[in-house]
Amino acid sequence: MTLLSPDLDERTSTRSDTPWVTVVWDDPVNLMSYVTYVFQQHFGFARAKAERLMRQVNDEGRAIVATGPREAMEAHVEAMHGYGLQASVDRAPAP
Repeated sequence: MTLLSPDLDERTSTRSDTPWVTVVWDDPVNLMSYVTYVFQQHFGFARAKAERLMRQVNDEGRAIVATGPREAMEAHVEAMHGYGLQASVDRAPAP
């Protein structure tokens, strides 16, 4: 018979905070050059990566620009809104 310690919470062995993502959505207002600028300024992306993500937003209607804990992704979304971009938080896609 195995005894479990009353102090041991088995739920801590499974991670409940699965990764979350920040999604930036296409809009008819912002110029592609501005979206590239925002990605470089806020996320610190190199120009090539910022342009690739901007093209994905333009061509596919959305792009995942960051992955991490929910609170961090919510902060990114708030920042994107501050820049005038449409963004949302979503659960990370299954691998």
